Amino acid sequence: MWRDLASLGRDPGTRGYRRYAWTAADADCRAWFRAQAETRGLTYELDRNGNQWAWLGDPLAGNAVVTGSHLDSVPDGGAFDGPLGVVSSFAALDELRARGARFTRPLAITNFGDEEGARFGLACVGSRLTAGQLTVEKAHELCDGEGILLPKAMEAAGHDPSTLGPDPERLARIGAFIELHVEQGRALDLSGDPVGIASAIWPHGRWRFDFHGEANHAGTTRLADRRDPMLSYAETVLAARREAELAGALATFGKIAVEPNGVNAIPSLVRGWLDSRAADQSALDTVVAAIETAARASADRAGIDLRVVRESFTPVVDFEHALRDELAAILGGRQPTSTSTSTSTSTSTSTSTSTSVPVLGTGAGHDAGILSGSIPTAMLFVRNPTGVSHSPAEFAAEDDCVAGILALADVLEGLACT
Repeated sequence: MWRDLASLGRDPGTRGYRRYAWTAADADCRAWFRAQAETRGLTYELDRNGNQWAWLGDPLAGNAVVTGSHLDSVPDGGAFDGPLGVVSSFAALDELRARGARFTRPLAITNFGDEEGARFGLACVGSRLTAGQLTVEKAHELCDGEGILLPKAMEAAGHDPSTLGPDPERLARIGAFIELHVEQGRALDLSGDPVGIASAIWPHGRWRFDFHGEANHAGTTRLADRRDPMLSYAETVLAARREAELAGALATFGKIAVEPNGVNAIPSLVRGWLDSRAADQSALDTVVAAIETAARASADRAGIDLRVVRESFTPVVDFEHALRDELAAILGGRQPTSTSTSTSTSTSTSTSTSTSVPVLGTGAGHDAGILSGSIPTAMLFVRNPTGVSHSPAEFAAEDDCVAGILALADVLEGLACT
């Protein structure tokens, strides 16, 4: 499975993945998922929001156990973020069948659409729509960098956008959702464990900073006469790093758009996107407010007009303790202690003893986090020895991936089988 998926959407130059929502690469990944489902005799389904499902048992019976993740990527992303969870889900089902497990609850494997938000700027579109956390109106306004609206992109890919919307009936049929994911940090590497359990996802969001200045000639305009928005943007980037360190949080400007974007032109507009995350809401509010204050002070000094727009936000997710502890019991550990309130500046913290399953808090968002407000959800993490993610250098060793598959199989057997 891994070999079959490896070439899909991979850029030959960077060797990173460009699997953006509703593109040809996304279609190839979706075709791969459907083929995996049909090869195993599973009932394939595409829901109203473009999420894929592969069912073992009656999809309408209720109290289903669902596992899976996503197949799309960030620009030049790694091979493991998302796909590891989907591949591991099919492999775990194969393992359970080899064990002769008898299922007492329906089981589904899913591929949620547009989790990364690389094309339309909003993460977890498929799961947000399903859970009613993204309105149809807002979804129809989502636009990519080429001016293509989400509905048009979906139509071009053969999906009817008129079906978009909340899907409470589907969620009501799910008793538990378990998402396996490569760790996006080094907590497991530091603790020496191949697999861990998620405790919480930090609150996080994306903010757009629009710095409006005045376009002019780079070779004839005196420095004193310039209203250059790039300078205010640059000062804001430095302020973000400074304020994040002070607040024990994370803040990143990773995307920028410049107009008119000419080498010999002073910009008229610099638009930068801030991603910020923290262990708790108070710290997140503190760091974002401080960054905006610094941006406005710089803009005022330079005669720049500034507009700040919050484009997305996800509050802290504390995974349901009962399900989390059930996973720990299935995997042979005693009930773990959550580390979700850690104030460490690392994106992952770990609690591990010789008799307990490591428990990780993380700053990365996931579909499991979005769905946690509607159904019981939990996550398993697989060790990432470098901690690198959202990069072609992302890596997990084969032995650790197999350990993740076996752990997921054990969990699914404990939840859905006799």
